[in-house]
Amino acid sequence: MTPHLIAYVRLYTTDMGGKKQAARAGWGCPCMVSKEQPLSGFDCYLVLDEPLHAGEDREGVGFVFLSSEGAEAMSQAGHFYLWEGGFIGEAFVVS
Repeated sequence: MTPHLIAYVRLYTTDMGGKKQAARAGWGCPCMVSKEQPLSGFDCYLVLDEPLHAGEDREGVGFVFLSSEGAEAMSQAGHFYLWEGGFIGEAFVVS
């Protein structure tokens, strides 16, 4: 599937609330434009060729959103957060 957008991704370290296990192919999460309450996000899958571990940064990560509204909201924001029971990382849209 063709990604809706490409982003630079930064996963937080585990001690800063990041994942305990690596993100692997097929992994998805809600993405949110803001950390403000009430939280509102859009589900997506990251296109990963290799595992992405807590504390790592990666360029050129594809994002496939389950809705066109999600893809549009994140593209327009240019910067968004990844959620998995808490904020575990952030992404910066590059295209």
